[in-house]
Amino acid sequence: MPNVMQHILEWMFLTNAVTVAALSVLALRTEWRGWTLGVAVAAIPLAIGLINGIEGILFLPNSPIEWPRIFLQVTIGAGLSVPVWMLLFGRRPALPEEHYRPIASKSRGERAWKLVVSDGAYLVLYFVAGTIIWPYVKDFYATQKLPSPSTILALELLLRGPAFIVICLLMVRMLGLPRLSGALAVGAIFTLISGVAPLLMPNPYFPDAVRWAHFCEVTSSNFVFGAIVAWLWGQKRLAPAAALRPAA
Repeated sequence: MPNVMQHILEWMFLTNAVTVAALSVLALRTEWRGWTLGVAVAAIPLAIGLINGIEGILFLPNSPIEWPRIFLQVTIGAGLSVPVWMLLFGRRPALPEEHYRPIASKSRGERAWKLVVSDGAYLVLYFVAGTIIWPYVKDFYATQKLPSPSTILALELLLRGPAFIVICLLMVRMLGLPRLSGALAVGAIFTLISGVAPLLMPNPYFPDAVRWAHFCEVTSSNFVFGAIVAWLWGQKRLAPAAALRPAA
């Protein structure tokens, strides 16, 4: 425990800096201002933290982690950050045009099949990445009581997958980038917040070998997932209408 907790403040500063830097890109790019900006930025790490906590409860039942306290801390921290984001980024002059709306711009049928494809992509990436690292973490999880395969399937397909899709679409909306650059940006930002920041800091619950295995698993699969969602729902860069008119 002493070695794990050594330099804990420095590690906390680093992980918070990673999250803040990623969220600052969204806050700088979005045309939203005021409470809308503050709530949108704060909601992203809050949602990711709560969802990861739910999975932690199922996968680490023998862990001494105080999950209610962590949920409370994450919620209070997100609430307190709303006015900070508003103060730092929400008082700039409003942009003249709204960004592309990835959900509203699609028909009902298109939204349905893209949601199914996105959710399926998350499930496939989750199990492929998990299968790759399983030999490195199976001894650790032998000390836990893992949920049944049906419970894992329901968790990923009905909770984590849809929730992460909504988060990635929120990032697409805030960034307002064309399809390819938006896909790369969403993949990177989503990975920093959902993978790098939570697993970068040593902790007394995961041995380092297990933590780094999960780090490689989550960062790689979440980057690919975020990029797929952003590309699938993104906008193409279209030539301005004026450029298509014949010269006088």
